[in-house]
Amino acid sequence: MKRVIVGITGATGTIYGVRLMEMMQADPEMEIHLIMSRSAKLTLKMEHDLELDYINGLAHEVHDPGNIGASISSGSFHSSGMVIAPCSIKTMSNIAMGNTGDLISRAADVILKERRTLVVAIRETPLHLGHIENLARLARIGAVIFPPVPAFYNRPASLQDVVDQSCMRMLDQLDIHIESAPRWGEEGGVPAVGQQISGGRGS
Repeated sequence: MKRVIVGITGATGTIYGVRLMEMMQADPEMEIHLIMSRSAKLTLKMEHDLELDYINGLAHEVHDPGNIGASISSGSFHSSGMVIAPCSIKTMSNIAMGNTGDLISRAADVILKERRTLVVAIRETPLHLGHIENLARLARIGAVIFPPVPAFYNRPASLQDVVDQSCMRMLDQLDIHIESAPRWGEEGGVPAVGQQISGGRGS
């Protein structure tokens, strides 16, 4: 089984964490461990009509964010890595500074110390220098900083297309390849040589 830990925090963009789990359902060998912060549950109510039971049902195991003694808080718990999507500034800063007072930051700290892949889908803009310095610190200790910036070369027709492309790229960082959107240079990914991009120079 390939184990992946998914953390969902209170930043806007809870759909990213939900969609990641939906996409991983395509792989029968995937084992998903979910942690949702209390703030994430509040944000979810504002952003979606999805029921919490549905989201919990996408995971093989749901962990209480306050349970520091959970299995995923130990380095002996083997996993392919962890994605925090969306990741709030608070959670990012906690991880960067080694403040492991909740399960999301503790599990992320374990991932880093065990030299596994931690993907941080930071959701904040604009960033002030304190944010940038904490992100740089996090990058230096091994995290993948992944703001979910949309691609437009695949000509997304819906919000779903935008979310799917970002989630596909996040999973790529964990060496999990799910083809949910056209990739650059592949069919449907970019215009053919000489084809005018709509809205480009000269249009």
